[in-house]
Amino acid sequence: MIALIRLLKPLKYYQEKYDTPLWGFNKLFLLMEKQHNRGQDGAGIGAVKIGVPSGAPYMFRERNVEPNALSKVFGEQLEIYNEKVRKGVIFPEFPDTVKANFDYEAEVLMGHLRYGSKGSYGKISCPPFIRKSTWPARNLMLIGNFDITNADELCDELVNFGIHPIHNTNSRVALEEITYHLDIEHGEIYRELRNEGVSGAKILQMMNERLNPLRIVSNAAKDWDGGYAIAGAIGNGDCFVLRDANGIRPCFYYRNDEIIAFASERVSLMTVFEASAEDVKEVAPGSVYIVRRDGSCEEREYRKAGEKTACSFERLYFSRGNDPEIYQERKALGASLCEKVCNSINNDFKNSVFSYIPNTAEMAYYGMMSEMRKIRRRQVKATLEDVVAKKGEITSELLDSLIMDNWPRCEKIAHKDIKMRTFISNEKDRMTLASHVYDITYGVVKPTDNLVCLDDSIVRGTTLNQQILRILGRTNPKKIIIASTAPQVRYPDCYGIDMSELGKFIAFQAAIKLTKERGNKELIREVYQKCIAQRNKPDCELVNYVKEIYDQFTDDEITKKIVEMVYPTKGEWRGELDIVFQTIEDLHKAVPTCSGDWFFSGKFPTPGGYKVLNNAYINYYENKESSRD
Repeated sequence: MIALIRLLKPLKYYQEKYDTPLWGFNKLFLLMEKQHNRGQDGAGIGAVKIGVPSGAPYMFRERNVEPNALSKVFGEQLEIYNEKVRKGVIFPEFPDTVKANFDYEAEVLMGHLRYGSKGSYGKISCPPFIRKSTWPARNLMLIGNFDITNADELCDELVNFGIHPIHNTNSRVALEEITYHLDIEHGEIYRELRNEGVSGAKILQMMNERLNPLRIVSNAAKDWDGGYAIAGAIGNGDCFVLRDANGIRPCFYYRNDEIIAFASERVSLMTVFEASAEDVKEVAPGSVYIVRRDGSCEEREYRKAGEKTACSFERLYFSRGNDPEIYQERKALGASLCEKVCNSINNDFKNSVFSYIPNTAEMAYYGMMSEMRKIRRRQVKATLEDVVAKKGEITSELLDSLIMDNWPRCEKIAHKDIKMRTFISNEKDRMTLASHVYDITYGVVKPTDNLVCLDDSIVRGTTLNQQILRILGRTNPKKIIIASTAPQVRYPDCYGIDMSELGKFIAFQAAIKLTKERGNKELIREVYQKCIAQRNKPDCELVNYVKEIYDQFTDDEITKKIVEMVYPTKGEWRGELDIVFQTIEDLHKAVPTCSGDWFFSGKFPTPGGYKVLNNAYINYYENKESSRD
């Protein structure tokens, strides 16, 4: 998650209008809090002050990787502020005293919530990342929501330039790339000014005027492969936000005469700044938005945009559901499953209870239930029309049986008491956490009932097998139907969502199991050999050979095997189990603005995606544990 705020008015303006010198600081907290769903592995904030006297610090950073990191980062800074107010160092009614004595009374404010898709989980891996220098315009602070698939190649290139990059995370790779080109530009401008006879403080002023962030970013990011939304601030006060050429990762901005603010989610900007949906714009794919030191702004293309393939998983799971478009899309995802669910329950609404798990499936659940009621109304209407056509009598008993006794029953069956997503928790703790997350409503489901639970996605199947089905089974239904708003997750992600280990996907496990059961085990080795053979090929020449594993079977065959594999072996429940998956076609109908479906189809939008898939299969076959990459 990224958040960047650039205050466009003098700091005194915000004190006088909003009666607080911390208006920008408070807005940064809200902008991050409204996106807290996007990262739980750490929080970091940064600031750049413009126009401070010579010798005074102007660039600041604070990070925390403990539980409740966001609250701790801001809470600690507020304690510092309040203590200085008590001691008479800061006078809130005089913004100059605040700027001089509080790190985050600054014109440029940025924040990051870390969702660790690569690297370690320590403080050193938590953005913002900073490159420091005694030259203001050679300092850089960077945050981002992304993965760069060719990071190793980029680092090799930097090594060939004679530098020593530190590249344990994608963010650091991006930092090293940009600072390399920042240094080149800074050095060239300095030599020009020196040759022109400029000296002293005049060099600093003219450096700020001549530095070109667009050229720096364009040179640095021209060969990046991956999905990313990155925000950066240079020590001189220039800042920028860039988005990948395919628009894979989301990035939005809101601008008025007081501020320009950027975030990973549109709705957070709408809420924090009380803006309409129309006033919040997308950063265009392949573009960089530059905000100069003097407050002037421009959006420019830094590389040619490709086909827009925004990540569909963002929409059906990762993003907040109160965005107006996302809310309707998730409802449509739930509605599109109704025909399959009706077939699974044999249209027996009287003996079916509908619910959802986890909480992120709630919006889709509303869509499913709305469509179920429409289906039932059509059934009732058809029956009544048939009775009338046959000149039969519409009796009270008939109406009771049609409407009162056979209507979709909505219940809250599963409760998520702890606000944590086991899907994005550290792997070793995932199942331990899951056992404490869910509770159940007892006494609602009868032994003659079908229990339908809507889920937003089924990725690994472990939570479903070891926790959810065992918990739902305690209600002792005749049949449990799990309906997934996402299609079968078959392929790894390489653009910022932690789904990288192919062997852990339940759909892949099912396809491998079917392959062995049907005596075609040799195909598994053949695909491995094909992946090895293309390992040293250029990324643009790579082919998805893993698809051959899936192509042997229909979707229904893989679903049936998944049902067998996740059926709980522990517990007393021994009813029937069914799983209903979304189709890729219906996914695109429900979410027309986001065509990126590589998780499900294996069609990656960049060449680096196929490299990641190729390596993922090799690692699976060789039984290697990959890092969280």
